[in-house]
Amino acid sequence: MELIALKTFEKVAKEGGILAAAKQMNTVQSNVTTRIQRLEEELGAKLFSRKGRGLELTRPGMILLEYTEQILQLERQAGMAVRLADKGAAEIKIGAMESFTATHLPQLLGALRESCPKLKPHVTATTTAELLRAVLEHHIDCAFVGGPISHPDLISVDVMSQELVLVKPKTVIAADNLVLFREGCVYRSKALQWSRDYQNNRYGLSELGTLEGILGCVAQGLGVTLMPRNVVALSIYRDSLIFETLPSDVAVVPTQFIRHRSTPRLKVIEALFDSLRWLPERAEAV
Repeated sequence: MELIALKTFEKVAKEGGILAAAKQMNTVQSNVTTRIQRLEEELGAKLFSRKGRGLELTRPGMILLEYTEQILQLERQAGMAVRLADKGAAEIKIGAMESFTATHLPQLLGALRESCPKLKPHVTATTTAELLRAVLEHHIDCAFVGGPISHPDLISVDVMSQELVLVKPKTVIAADNLVLFREGCVYRSKALQWSRDYQNNRYGLSELGTLEGILGCVAQGLGVTLMPRNVVALSIYRDSLIFETLPSDVAVVPTQFIRHRSTPRLKVIEALFDSLRWLPERAEAV
């Protein structure tokens, strides 16, 4: 099996069709079709079946996809390891929650660059749920997520604890509305828990995609939110906001570093973890 055939197979599986996969790979549909047909001939099994206007994996296709993800991850990591051994440039794909990206990741990457000067980090900032999926599917090497996380395929390490506070506007009466991130955010889950357990679900719900967007709307009285105390302190809207403490079962959210259990121990990952000592909250906790 050639790597290009496996990469094509993975794209078709993820995109659900030949056309979408061809666009992702910047090639023509006939190339994608030919690679899939040759792969099926080589394996002696149908990998896809028709579903409406798209394709879905057969049982043999599902099995192959599991191995394909591992093979492609190992191929990329092998290249990374060789470049590191030769003191050349290396890449690492790091994921992080929006709040960690805004408050801690720049400092962490600065410390990492000191130990790996030629490192090329690629950062993905999104929700904890999407980061978990990305690590499990080997799309990124590691991530900083809101915990606690327990999954048999993941290794997770506590990094720090964040304190969530109830954030309100300072000078206007807030609407009975929770302004939150989209589905999959751990802070959203905590806010909904607080609304259910302590407020009898009296709050409506609005969704936004950025920290400052949420805090800006709260500052204008469009609702309240739950956000880490340090995020509020660093916000451009901090002078227009006030916050209140929350019950401990809602307020405490651990931040965890996760990687796939099958991912080989690479020096760049170890260097990233070593760089955590530069984070103030981490230094206080250890």
